[in-house]
Amino acid sequence: MANPYVPRRARIESIRDECGGPRPVRTFRLAWADEPTAPFDFLPGQCVELSVIGVGEIFLSIASAAEDGDRLELSVMRVGRVTSALHALEEGEIVGLRGPYGNGFPVAGWHGSNFVLIGGGIGQAPLRSLLHHVLAHRDDYGRIQVFHGARSPEAMIYRDELEAQAASTDLDVYLTIDWKMGDDGPLDEDAREGWPRVALDDPVTTEVAPGQFRFTGFVPQVVDAVSPSCGDTIAVTCGPPVMIGLAVQSLERLGFRPEQIYTTLERRMKCGIGLCGRCNLGPQFVCTDGPVFSQQQLLALPEAFA
Repeated sequence: MANPYVPRRARIESIRDECGGPRPVRTFRLAWADEPTAPFDFLPGQCVELSVIGVGEIFLSIASAAEDGDRLELSVMRVGRVTSALHALEEGEIVGLRGPYGNGFPVAGWHGSNFVLIGGGIGQAPLRSLLHHVLAHRDDYGRIQVFHGARSPEAMIYRDELEAQAASTDLDVYLTIDWKMGDDGPLDEDAREGWPRVALDDPVTTEVAPGQFRFTGFVPQVVDAVSPSCGDTIAVTCGPPVMIGLAVQSLERLGFRPEQIYTTLERRMKCGIGLCGRCNLGPQFVCTDGPVFSQQQLLALPEAFA
C-alpha cells in the first residue's frame, strides 16, 4: 500500500505572474516529473499539498480543471517561508505533490443549474477551477455570473482572463476594486477612471449599464447592484472571511436558501487524510469532509468562520 504521506515529484513547467505588490501572486503550471503525460485526476474545489524540498509544505487550492489537460495549475500568494521559497523557484525545478484531498464541489448534482460565483483576492483560485469545469461542459449548465474583487486593478489575479471572458457570450463577469478608505470607512469619491462606483448608501439603486463589467465597491455591494436571480441557481463564494460573510448576507436578501449557497473553508490542514486533527470543525475535518461546505451544513457546525 502506498504511503499517503509520501509526495510525488512534479516539475514546474511554467510560471505566470498574476499580480505584484507586497503580496505578489504567481501561477505555477506543473507536470508529473516521472510521467510527464500522466493526467491529474481531481474535482474542482479539491486541494493538494505542495512541498518545497528542504523548506516545508503547504496546502493549496487547485486553480485549474481536470479538463484543462495533463497539467495542474496552482496560484500562490507570497506570504510566508514556504510560499517565499516557492516564488524563488524557476521553471524546470522539482517540487513534491500529494493529493488531491477533500470533497470538491458536487458538480454532478448541479447539472442544469445556473451559477453565481463570488470571489475575492486569492479566493478566486478554487472558483477558477469550478468555472473551467463548467465551461468545459457548457451544455450541462445554465447561466453563469462571476463576481471578482481586488484592492486595485493591479492586484487582481486572472484579470486578463476574466476580461476576455467578459467579452464572451458564455457568461457574465463583474469585476470590482475597493473603495478609497478614510478613518470612518469608505469615501464616496470619484472612482478610478473606467471603474465607476456603485451607490455607496444603497447599492441596489446602482444603474448597471448594458455590458458594464467594471465597478468600484466591495464585492457584496456589486452583488446587491446586479441582484442575480436565485431561481435554479447555485451560489459559491470564496475569499476573505469578512467578504464571505457579507456575500452570504447579500445572497440571503436575494432569496437564496442555505442549501443553495456553498463556500470553501481554510483551516490549518496538515496531514490531508483526517488523522492529525488540526483542521477539525466540530465533528468534521476540513481536509476530508470539506473544504467545500454548504451554508446549510455550516449553520449546524460551531465556529464556522472562526
